Amino acid sequence: MGRMRDEDASNLRLFLALWPAPAFLQQLVAHADGWSWPAQARRTRVERLHVTLHFIGDVAAARLPLLRQGLAVAWDGAGDLVLDKGTVWPGGIAVVEATKVQPPLAQLHAALADRLRALDLPVETRPWRPHVTLARKAMGARPTPFEPLPWQGTPGYALVRTVGGGRGYETLQCFG
Repeated sequence: MGRMRDEDASNLRLFLALWPAPAFLQQLVAHADGWSWPAQARRTRVERLHVTLHFIGDVAAARLPLLRQGLAVAWDGAGDLVLDKGTVWPGGIAVVEATKVQPPLAQLHAALADRLRALDLPVETRPWRPHVTLARKAMGARPTPFEPLPWQGTPGYALVRTVGGGRGYETLQCFG
């Protein structure tokens, strides 16, 4: 499927995500404020900071009821996620990432991958690297030394739609 055009309501650009709790969101912003940013860096807007569990891509809107049902996985929110490494990935993507994934969170990620496959949806083949994207076009950005940030998120995970035209995200379903 091609890229969804904003006016094309027959497709939805979807992903599964963990959202930070409000207090932790402020910690993420304070952490990002401590980085040394090049002039061209485009910081991620506060309301968009999240950890992606799975990027799904363009899906026919008619499939949404099936996804709402099929992506429900029992999960109690357990599994520590500690964001402990600030770095800039190739392409200038500045992130704070977790260098370790605890078993309960890894099991959630795997169970959701199984559900996506059962729904005949794509699953990333590279290993999952939980992270929060702090900025794009950030080649040359430098994090300051920091204490690891223990993730504090909202309960559960969400099915999220990317709203076209850079207008942000819309949560379609919360699970958990």
